[in-house]
This record gives sequence, C-alpha cells and structure tokens, in this order.
Amino acid sequence: MKVINRFSQLFAAMALAGAASYSVAADTIRIGIAGPVTGPVTQYGDMVRAGVDLAVERINAAGGVDGAKLEAVVYDDACDPKQAVAVANKVVNDGVKFVVGHVCSSSTQPASDIYEDEGIMMVTPSATAPGITSDDKKLIFRTIGLDNLQGPVAGKFILANYKDATIAVLHDKQQYGEGIATEVKNTIEAGGAKVAVFEGLNAGDKDFNSLISKLKRANVDFIYFGGYHPEMGLLLRQANQAGLKARFMGPEGVGNSEITAIAGDASEGMLATLPRAFETLPQNKELVDALKAKKQDPSGIFVLPAYSAVQVIAQGIEKAGDTDPEAVADALREGSFETPTGALSFDEKGDLKDFDFVVYEWHKDGSKTEAK
Repeated sequence: MKVINRFSQLFAAMALAGAASYSVAADTIRIGIAGPVTGPVTQYGDMVRAGVDLAVERINAAGGVDGAKLEAVVYDDACDPKQAVAVANKVVNDGVKFVVGHVCSSSTQPASDIYEDEGIMMVTPSATAPGITSDDKKLIFRTIGLDNLQGPVAGKFILANYKDATIAVLHDKQQYGEGIATEVKNTIEAGGAKVAVFEGLNAGDKDFNSLISKLKRANVDFIYFGGYHPEMGLLLRQANQAGLKARFMGPEGVGNSEITAIAGDASEGMLATLPRAFETLPQNKELVDALKAKKQDPSGIFVLPAYSAVQVIAQGIEKAGDTDPEAVADALREGSFETPTGALSFDEKGDLKDFDFVVYEWHKDGSKTEAK
C-alpha cells in the first residue's frame, strides 16, 4: 500500500494528544481506533484508519446509527504491547465502549484482555493470532481469519509446489510471526515433507547475513518467513545480494508495497497469503472509487476489513436496539451482516465462521496476481 504522508502525519499529530475524533456531534457513539500511528508498521495502521474513516463518513451521511452519529477516536499503540496496554487503559478512562483494532496480534492480545474485563467490545480487522479470541471472552471479535486457517493454506501450497525443495521456515519470535510460522511448519511436516531449518530472528534487526550464510550452507531453496514486511524486505534484498537463489513466502504481514521500497527487484515473485482482493469485487466499486478520490489505496489488505468492522458494530447496535456492548455482542453472534468483505457471521468465540486466504504472487510494482 502506498503510504500517503499527509494522511499519516495528520493522524500522528492527532495521536500526540492521545486521541482525536473525526467528528463532533451532540448525540454520538464513540468508536476507538487503536493501532500504529507511529513505529515501523504504520502502513497497516493507515490501512485500518482509511477503512474506518470511510465507513464513519458514509454511515453518518446516511443518518448515523438509529439517529446517532459515529465518532471515531484515534489511539496510537505503535504495535507495541506495553503501549497497547496504556492505550487500552486510556480507552477505559475515556468511556469509549467500542474499539476497532488493535492491528498487530502482539498488541491486540493484552489490550483485548483489558477490554473484556472492562466491558468494552473490540473488533479487530487484522490481528490473526488464534489466542486473542477464546471461549471465556464474550466481547472480542474480528473481521479477518486466523493464523490456523492462513498457515495451512501456505503449507498446503508449499506441499503442492515445493515438496521436494529444501525448506526453511523463519519467524520474528513474536506472537503473530512465530505462531503462523509454526502452523506452516506443522502443515508441511504433516504432509510428509521436511523443514530443514526452523529458526527465529529478532524483529528490528537490520543485518541477516549470518542467517543467510547458514541457509546457503543448508542449500535452502524455499523460505517461509512469519513476520512483517520490514524484516522480509531485508531478507529478500540481502539474500539476493548474497546469491541465495530461493523462493520466499510470507503471510499478510509482508503484503505491503513498502516491501519493494526495501527489497527492490528482489521482491518480484514473492509469495504471500492474503485476504481475497475485496477491492476487485464489482459490488465494492463505489467504495473503491471513494477511497481513490481521497488518494488512498483501496488494495491495502486491511482497508475493507476495517470498513466491515465499523459496519458490523453499527449493524449490531441497530439489531440490539442498544449501545450496551454485551447486548451488541449477543446480536453479532445471532446474525449475519452484509459488508464489503461478504456476509459475515460469528461463532461463539467471536471469530468469523468463514474466511478465505489466497496465495498471491507479488510484483515489484506493488501489484499482485493469484498464484497457481
């Protein structure tokens, strides 16, 4: 996704004050938007806010939710677990009862514990770690699939196309990255193939040449990396410079056009499991055009899931006839909700009953095509 500097800078300035709102109205329903406004993965926060911004704008223009306007309140957790806890406590103190976010699994996990305890409903459009939702949580939902769905999609693709390769599975030692890498490894091994190298690296590191040398010695020719685009971009670039001829694959956390800014030509042909390209669906043309008019990229992987998160909160309030989070949560589990990402229905844990991850081939111009 192209990062629109004015967009990021606007929300960064808003976040310096701790929170800011899109609109001011006498009769409003406030929704906290929690995610990275600053830090190394701000692009994903930009995607979420782009979707939320449009959803709030359009719902309010249509008369709001039972006559009440939505008011979005922005909080910056920088995708840092400690900062996420501080954000969650601020949400509580601010009296906000609904949250879209958080964005990264590692920050969503501790924040969701606080929201559940404090009676706040959270819908994340991007955090995929299975542990975020559980049987004993009643107020936590998501509009994206889980790593235990995404990982097997990647693993089965690898088995179908690279079973005889020398495979390495790497991760960034974080909840999201290590979790999905483990799912991929387990799927590969259950399918009768061997993972020659399973190893973690430190998120934020810049030099992976020693790891790449190890991969070369092991004659690795296929590498799955569980993590985000900053590290994947460096792995791609440094592997190319070192002459390591391997195909790379990652989860939706690497599916960001910034990876080409880091890896250059080495990003061509990277494989990634991503949500289906909702921006290509004919029924979403109006939303896509509206985003483009705002100079925002509708292909950002979390843009339309974030729009859907706002929409299910709004529709849940209308269905419940109440803004009490518990009543709204009950309504979400009982109904099906039409959104840009499909007809969404939730299981008892708050996870989607159905969600598709698709393997795409990445191109250095930032486009993607479905891998065959």
